[in-house]
Amino acid sequence: MRADLHVHSCYSTESGNLRFLRSRDCYSAPQDVYATAKRRGMDLVTITDHDSIDGCLALLDAGPRPDFFVSEEVSCRFPGSDIAVHFGVYGMTERLHRDLQPLRGDAFAVAETLRESRVLFSLNHLFHFYRGQVPLPSYLGLLDRVPAVEARNGTMLRAHNELVVRLATERDGGDLRSPGRRVALVAGSDAHTLRRIGRTWTEAPGSTPSEFLQSLAAGLGQPGGSHGTAAAVAGDAYGVVARYIASLAGFGPRDHRGLERFACLLFAAVSLPAQFLPLALAHASKRGERAAVKQGAGMLPSGDAAPPIVAQVEGACE
Repeated sequence: MRADLHVHSCYSTESGNLRFLRSRDCYSAPQDVYATAKRRGMDLVTITDHDSIDGCLALLDAGPRPDFFVSEEVSCRFPGSDIAVHFGVYGMTERLHRDLQPLRGDAFAVAETLRESRVLFSLNHLFHFYRGQVPLPSYLGLLDRVPAVEARNGTMLRAHNELVVRLATERDGGDLRSPGRRVALVAGSDAHTLRRIGRTWTEAPGSTPSEFLQSLAAGLGQPGGSHGTAAAVAGDAYGVVARYIASLAGFGPRDHRGLERFACLLFAAVSLPAQFLPLALAHASKRGERAAVKQGAGMLPSGDAAPPIVAQVEGACE
C-alpha cells in the first residue's frame, strides 16, 4: 500500500515567515487533501499538521474513512539551542497530543514519551534546520532515539535524503533491505499546497492502516517518488502567498478583520515588486542545506566505496 506520510492542511495555522502578517502555513482544506491524495494513487491517507490534529479530526467528523489515520508533525527544540526538530507521529491520539505539548522544548523528552507510548514516529528532514548550532555528533544523537527516519522528503535535496539513509543505516549497522532492521524508513511530499501531494510516498505491505503502520515499524517501508529542489519549495511558497491574499479578499479562512485586514492588504499590494523574494529565499535555503549535508557527509566512514543505499531502495521498489 502507498501513503504520503508528510502533508499539511489549513490546520497548520502558524507560518514561520513574517509572523506579523498572521499567514497560515497552508490553506488546503482537509477534504481537498484527502481527495487529491486518493486521486494520485495513495491507498491510505493521513495529514501531518504542525502541532495539531484538528484537521484530521475535522475530516473524520465528516464521516468514517477506513483508509485514513490520524497523524501530526510535532515541533520541538534541540535542548540548549534554537534548532527546530520535527517528529512525524503516525497513529496519534488526542491524549498523546495533549501530553506532548509541555515537553516540546526538549526533543529528547518528546522522543522518550513517544517511545513509551509505543507509537511509530520519525525524525523528519534531518538537516533542514541544522546550521552548526551544536556539535554535529551531539545533534546526530537524535538518530539513536527514534524508531524511524524520513528517508525521502519531497522538499529536500536528493543528496540530503540519501545522506539521511546512509547515516541511519551506518548507526543501525544493518542492511537497508533487511526486514526487522531497527531504523525504519518513511517518506512524504511535505506538501503545503495541493500541487505536490502524493508525488513522494511510502510503500509497505498491509490492507488496513493498522497493518500498514505495523509493516513500517517492522522495517518493511520503502520510499518512492520525487526529491526536492528550490523550485519545489518556491512553488509551495507562492501557492501559500496566493491563498493568503485570497483570504484577505474574502475567499477562504477569515483570519483578519477590520483595520488589520486592510493593513495586510496594503502590505500585500506594496510588496508586489518584491515577490521575487520567495524564490531567492528558497535558493538561499538550499545553499545552507547543501553546506549542512556536506558537513554531515563527513560523519560517514572515510573511503566508503559502497554503492548508494538509496539506489538499492529504488531497485527494490522497481
